[in-house]
Amino acid sequence: MKHIYVYACHEDEQALCQLELRTLLGADVVLGARYAVSARRVEPSRSPFLKLRLDVLFEAGSLPELASQVATLTAQGSTFKVAFAETDAAVSTDRQREVAREIGRHLRGKAEMRRPEQWFAVTELGGRWLFGHCSYGEAVWLQHQQKPQNYSTALGTRVARAVVNIAVPEVVGTRVIDPCCGIGTVLVEAMSMGIDIVGCDINPLAVRGARVNLDHFGMPNVVRLADMRTLSPAGEQEMGAAQPVSPNSPQDQARYDALILDMPYNLCSKLPEDEQLQMLQSARRLAERAVIITTEQIDPLLAEAGFRIAERCAVHKGNFSRQIIVCM
Repeated sequence: MKHIYVYACHEDEQALCQLELRTLLGADVVLGARYAVSARRVEPSRSPFLKLRLDVLFEAGSLPELASQVATLTAQGSTFKVAFAETDAAVSTDRQREVAREIGRHLRGKAEMRRPEQWFAVTELGGRWLFGHCSYGEAVWLQHQQKPQNYSTALGTRVARAVVNIAVPEVVGTRVIDPCCGIGTVLVEAMSMGIDIVGCDINPLAVRGARVNLDHFGMPNVVRLADMRTLSPAGEQEMGAAQPVSPNSPQDQARYDALILDMPYNLCSKLPEDEQLQMLQSARRLAERAVIITTEQIDPLLAEAGFRIAERCAVHKGNFSRQIIVCM
């Protein structure tokens, strides 16, 4: 089945939106466009940019032809609503309503404008008319902004959610680690999507804050105090490593499928290169695929650590910029 996705993003996040949706949907996402076509079925609420997904049931060369096809369908719920999805061209509100009413008139069932049991959508794309089931995205990330513990330099929840999707496009069977988890922004977004993730941090205050935030959202404690440079993917305790909270901790099992690392930084001081390299070398040992977030130029260090840069983008906020780097 073909799926049409409608999305929106701020101009400062266009590159991040492109990278996330390209990874999630496995489809080309054109700069400045408002839609993407994919064979993959992804819940719109996973992405902070997706507004809706249209699962195409019928396609026709004209609106009357599409209406005749829709007339063969009976809505499964007791009530339904048809909406117009804007894709490759702007359509006036009056025209959107006219088209939705025309299609809804041919659909067998009871129309309900306020709280329908079933949603459908219609759109015109590339001179073709399409109709199908419609799912709207919910701004789950927005709810997570209201957490009890915050850092002024922590990732925003929108960016964190997009980064998680870039690192973990396929949820089932993927084990993930955030070895510098801070107050748990990435952990919260990942766990809200059902992703198997664990975290650690060298800072006791950060670990405490992450646990408070996870508990606030009813999520289990998956955080421990540890220096990522001492973690071993095979569970072999190295010199100076912090003891795990449980001998059967997931972090002491096999290598992870993905790793998300927000490199520590300070506006007043710079982390020495040798420490950055040690962290990146540890990341390389822990997982085959990693998404590295950095405010500095670290390409030579990534290469020295054994990573190959597959994709990247920049996220800007005023004069502040972060690099999101996908490494293999």
